[in-house]
Amino acid sequence: MQYKTWVSINRKAITHNAKVLRSHIQKKTQLWAVIKSNAYGHGLWHMAEALDEIGVDPVRGRARAKGTSPQDRGAATSNGVDGYCVDSVIEGAKLRLGGISKPILVLGPTFPNLLADAAAHNITLSISTMEALQELTKTIKDPAVRPSFHLKVDTGMNRQGFYLKDLPRTLAYIKKHKLPITGIFSHFAAAKDINYPTFSEQQNKQFLSAIALAKRAGFTNLTKHLAATAGTILSSKYHYDAVRCGIGLYGIYPSNELEAQLKREFPFQPALSWYARISEVKHAPAGDFIGYDFTERLAKKTQIAIVPIGYWHGLSWSLSGQGTVLAGGKRCKILGRVSMDLIAIDTTGSKTKVGDPVVLIGTQGKETITARELARLTNTTPYEIVTRINPLIHRTIS
Repeated sequence: MQYKTWVSINRKAITHNAKVLRSHIQKKTQLWAVIKSNAYGHGLWHMAEALDEIGVDPVRGRARAKGTSPQDRGAATSNGVDGYCVDSVIEGAKLRLGGISKPILVLGPTFPNLLADAAAHNITLSISTMEALQELTKTIKDPAVRPSFHLKVDTGMNRQGFYLKDLPRTLAYIKKHKLPITGIFSHFAAAKDINYPTFSEQQNKQFLSAIALAKRAGFTNLTKHLAATAGTILSSKYHYDAVRCGIGLYGIYPSNELEAQLKREFPFQPALSWYARISEVKHAPAGDFIGYDFTERLAKKTQIAIVPIGYWHGLSWSLSGQGTVLAGGKRCKILGRVSMDLIAIDTTGSKTKVGDPVVLIGTQGKETITARELARLTNTTPYEIVTRINPLIHRTIS
């Protein structure tokens, strides 16, 4: 079947990136793949299936016994990942129903109506408020069937998590009600910005204090984790029992600075390519306007190719009149506005025809367009560029 637009995931790149990360973390440290939010636009199931096949062995691979969870701190897999981080119980349940048996940790908040589902699917939650702890106590009366959870500590990001000063009371509540805490973690605010190493170190010290408080309260066997991709590649002292890697697995560096500094040591390969097809070709005379609102006037007779993709699909409206795509092995400027479902591109001088492929992200001939390039043009981050690709678009992996 031919699609107007589709996303292709390179399995070899995913495997390569996982092995690069694995080779730089301590042997005792587990590697958890962050595939939340539709795997940053790469496709939740496609990524889980690809990662689950790396380094599979009868103990740590898909044959892991039902009932294990991220608190299992045995030796990490040789090349693959040890677990998955998702945004919601709904994402986690999709993985379980698809046959994924490795540990799953929900990073986002979970409301009371999904607590039983989390327990039923052996999904570990993140808890970052006293209200959530109280709901867990109240909603599921039987301690034996409550879902396990990791406690999130706010070490300076001021987003999710308990402040250090509130931990003694929080840990006392957990102990009193015998709640199934199995981990403790935090998140760096600016690890990808090498201009703020002092702040990351301050956060690490706060996290160490949180661990000490947990031990003092009697919780001595918790899984501890702090680093995402940026923290993982910055320093091994941030690795603890597990690292949570997302953007690096997809072959995108967390920041320009880290790419410039660590590209040789961490040679990530982009895994995602985004394509469309030309649906119409026409020739417009010089002086004609093109697209909505007459924002662009043709300086010369122009061959125009219409491509059925727009901001509904996730192509930023900010690329209007300035972005490029690849067609016929060449860069072709986007003419006028990016519409909801269509763009016009300048293919003057090429032999492009209806049905020819167009590259939005990826390589064609000697040209490459990266998510970082699009992020620079639209004043955003590569994370947003790939994550906002519409989940309804067909995805393949090969």
